[in-house]
Amino acid sequence: MNDVDIQNDGAHGITITREFDHPADKVFRALSEPELIARWIGPRGYENVEVTNDSQHGGTWTLVQRGPDGDEFAFRGVFHGDATPELTLRTFEWLGLPGHVSFESLRVEDLGDGRSRVHTTSVFLTQADRDGIRDNGMDHGVIEGYQRMDEVLATL
Repeated sequence: MNDVDIQNDGAHGITITREFDHPADKVFRALSEPELIARWIGPRGYENVEVTNDSQHGGTWTLVQRGPDGDEFAFRGVFHGDATPELTLRTFEWLGLPGHVSFESLRVEDLGDGRSRVHTTSVFLTQADRDGIRDNGMDHGVIEGYQRMDEVLATL
């Protein structure tokens, strides 16, 4: 398995980098198609009960996850520009901290030889917003989600 590198980036940001042993076009599909996203996003033991992803300019995305204890966690955002492997821009809001919206950029880099690297940067309004999302399990969800994404990619 590839390790996920999650770093605080300045006072208000987080950067996440992860390499995959799969080509960039497959990785972008897994990041874009709702039926694929539903198979991998989030930690093990969570059910993705709603996943939408209209990745055109002004389109919205939603994610609702149900944990093993039945609690639900909802996320949403809006795309800015049309999503491409070279650059996808969107807002991100965890409804557990409503009104605390971050802005995300995502790039899928083709490394050649069937490998790729995903780069994500999230910029929050405040350091407290950034720390709040990390303190509520973001790292765990990203790490296990990317492990699950590897499993989905192997089936494509």
